[in-house]
Amino acid sequence: MTEKKPVELALAWLIPPVGASIFVTIQCFSYVNSYVGSGGAMQAITFGPAALFGVSIFYGAWVVPPLLALAGRRASDWAMLVLGGVLVILSMLGGVSDGLRDGIHLVALELLAVTLPGAVALILS
Repeated sequence: MTEKKPVELALAWLIPPVGASIFVTIQCFSYVNSYVGSGGAMQAITFGPAALFGVSIFYGAWVVPPLLALAGRRASDWAMLVLGGVLVILSMLGGVSDGLRDGIHLVALELLAVTLPGAVALILS
């Protein structure tokens, strides 16, 4: 039987949100680069209040799996696994769809920065 170390598991769950932050930053810079390169001819992407609120909730939810890992109980382990899995899958789907729209390099970045560390954290969970 393997012994789980809650701190190491929490650190493993902190790597995907860092990758998601890097992905979103590079995605924003890629969009601005394309927008400036087109001379402002591209349609601007705008977000309403509900979309901004939803995005902040989504990225804020990345804090919950590491906290659940530190709890170290069986129920919190299952909650961490389910919530973390949903976050990884939704991030992968959103990143791939954004990458197909904005550039294939973003797909590779999302898969390397978010999905791969998320899959490792899921396996460790």
